[in-house]
Formats: sequence, C-alpha cells, structure tokens
Amino acid sequence: MGGKKKVHPKTRTAAFKASEPSEIVEAPHSFVIHRGLACPYIMDLTLDFRRIMEPFTASNLREKRMNRIKDFVSLSSFFHVSHMGIFNKASTQLSFKVVRLPRGPSLTFKVHQFTLARDVISLSKKQMIDNDHFKHAPLVIMNNFSGDGKHLKLMATTFQNMFPSINLATVNIGTIRRCVLFSYNPDTKLVEMRHYSVQVVPVGLKRAVQKIVKGTVPNLGKCKEVVDFVIKDGYASESEAEDDEQSHVVLAQTLKTRGNLEDNKSSIKLHEIGPRLTLQLIKIEEGLLTGEVLYHDHVVKTEDEKEILRKLVEKKRKQKEQRKKEQAENRARNLKLKKDEKWAAKRAAEGRTDSDPEDDAEYYKEEVGEEPDEELFKMEAKSSRKRPSLGGGMKYKNKRAKLDTKDEDDESDSHVQYDRKDKFDPQGQEKQIRPQEQESQVRSQKQARQV
Repeated sequence: MGGKKKVHPKTRTAAFKASEPSEIVEAPHSFVIHRGLACPYIMDLTLDFRRIMEPFTASNLREKRMNRIKDFVSLSSFFHVSHMGIFNKASTQLSFKVVRLPRGPSLTFKVHQFTLARDVISLSKKQMIDNDHFKHAPLVIMNNFSGDGKHLKLMATTFQNMFPSINLATVNIGTIRRCVLFSYNPDTKLVEMRHYSVQVVPVGLKRAVQKIVKGTVPNLGKCKEVVDFVIKDGYASESEAEDDEQSHVVLAQTLKTRGNLEDNKSSIKLHEIGPRLTLQLIKIEEGLLTGEVLYHDHVVKTEDEKEILRKLVEKKRKQKEQRKKEQAENRARNLKLKKDEKWAAKRAAEGRTDSDPEDDAEYYKEEVGEEPDEELFKMEAKSSRKRPSLGGGMKYKNKRAKLDTKDEDDESDSHVQYDRKDKFDPQGQEKQIRPQEQESQVRSQKQARQV
C-alpha cells in the first residue's frame, strides 16, 4: 500500500494562509512580552495586558531569557503580527515600549503606576466577568488627544492601530462587550488606561420586572404573592436607584440579552475589569528600537546637534554594512581554503602531484614572456580508476583446466601424469603426483585394457 504523500512546508504554509478569513488576516495582531529583571508582578501585568489584546494576540506565548527581540520579529510576518508590547523592568523604573513591526516607529513610555486585574476585580462590589467577552476585540475610546504636537497624533494613531477598526455600517452591536479607554492629561502629560466590561440594560422597567425579564430567580421569601414583589420594586436599595439619563441610548439592533429590543431605550453600564496603567511618553524613535530620535520629553536638541546625530547614525549604518560585507568575504575565502586543502589531501592520497600544467604554463608565460611549446607542459592522460579486466582464463576461477588429449599409450610411458580430478591452481602451479602413486595408476590402467 502506498504511503501518504508528503506536502512541502512552503505549500502547506501557503494553503494555511489562504484558508484564513480576510478579517483575521487584515486584523492587527500583537506580541506582549517582558524583558529585564525578573519580577512576578511584571509577569502578571504582561498576562493581563495580553488579556486586553485578545483575541488577536499570542495569549500562551512562551518566552525565555535566551530569546531576543529579533527572534520575535522574524516570526511576526508569518503570524500577521503588526505590533509588539514590551514591559522592561530596570533597577530604577518600569518602562513600556510599543513597537510597530517590522520597521518602526518605536514609542517608549514610563509606567508611573499600575494595578493588576485581580486587584481591580476584588475591589468592585459587582463583578461582571465573562469569558465570552474576550472572543471579540474591544472598542477603543480616545479622550483629549487633540492638543498641539505631532507626538500626540502619533501616540493616538498607535493606540488605535493596535486594535482592529470598526465599520459603523456593518458592525454587530452584540459583539461590543469590552472597551479600552485612553485618556490624556495635558497638564501632567500622563495617559490613563482603563479596561471595562460593557453591560446593556433595558430602561423603563422596574427593578423587579428587570430581574424577571433577565431570567434571574428573585427572592420571594418576604412576599406572599408575586404582586408584592413587583409593587415593592424587588426590595431595591438606594444604591440600585435609576441611573443617569446620559447613559441612555436607542438601540439600532436587537441584542441577544433579554429586554434589549430595536428602537427601544437601554442603559449602558461599564464595569472595570482591569488592569490599570498610568503612562508617560518619553521617547519616539524612527526605527525598530534604534534610529533617529524624533521626540524626547527630557532632552531638547538644536538642529545642529540633530544633524550631528544623523551623521553618526549614518556612519554606524555604513560601518555595519561594511562589517557584513567583510564577514561574507572572509566566509567565502575560508570555504575556498577548506575546499583546496581537502582536494590537496585527496591528490596526495592518490599519489598525484599538486602541480597543474595550466598553472605551470601561466608561470612560464609571465616569467619568459613567450608562449610555451605544446609538448612542454602536456597534460598526462588521467589514469582510470576502473579495475583491470581479468584474462580469459581467469574469469571463471572454478572452471576446470582443459588438458591436451593424447594417445593412452603415451600416457603410460610418460613419467609425469596429471590427474583430471585435481583442481586447477590459479597461480599456474599444478599438483605433482608421487612416483609410487604414478606406478600404481599405470598398472591399474593396463589391467583394465586387458579385461
């Protein structure tokens, strides 16, 4: 039975990419890693930030100390990764870098404060966590990024491009279950990041009726009838009073949750699920963590200093290219030397001289200035490595040697008799018969003829 035909890896990869939906391929993907000093809180913060970036991120990405940034960059094209977030823990501070792959720019933020998701959830009275909320990308809300300065526009564009865009004409409102808020304070130059879970509640119904509509089983222990529960509004406390009218919206679509119908009013509620981050933009670089500094919050340079830095960067780039070129030439030269040494050792093992007639001819031409004669450096015919053919009689070693047929009388008179049964000796030496054995053989042959 024939085995299963193997598929070339490139063909398999192309088929895998072609099978992916276009919305998944075009969506921005991300890697979130941590570098620097080991700290359990930074590792938990990295996992929480991956939770924000779901579903278009590597949630179970395993990283080791031996891994470098270029290792993740080399894999980015295959997994459609467009952004990479790096938490770097130093001895004095914690920084967060957002890199646009594969060629930059790179934004460096200083993390002033952070709160893990588990701490935020533990402080909330009503926890709204559902794994289904993380099956779709969150809604990005940008606040107060309209100030002067190109760095603000670049920062806002970077935050927006980290998440997939939303088409208002075709979006399904039911898929918007989370939102991420980036709020910029121009006085302190800090960016506050918050992560919320979105809940839609119908408006115009009493608390008791809302509980019944949502499918939650009410506590009727204090009521004799259901009417008492509805009249007393489900024993709602003051903290459960009607929310602000500014949160009321008219739904354009019917949602799966009960009571949220099309063209009816509903209230939008946000429940913080963490983590929290307080960031400050420090530096913007042109390339991938290297290159010209486009913006720096602490250091301000003049145009002359910027020009000197550009020349220095260009000089380093040229030196790097020169080193790569020299390394390639050295590698090729070393390979050629190894090949020549191997060939010389092979020629020495075969007992051949290392001198080449063509090289001798060129040397003669350079020294004498004339073309050498044709027979002076004539190349010898290469000896064949085939085994020499055996002679006609040596082809079949086990074949018996043919003996000349003579008259039987001559055999009796001969002093030396060859036995036909004796085997042929390849070295041309035949077995000799002793004189006593020869006389007995002649006597037995005579008796046979007389009979």
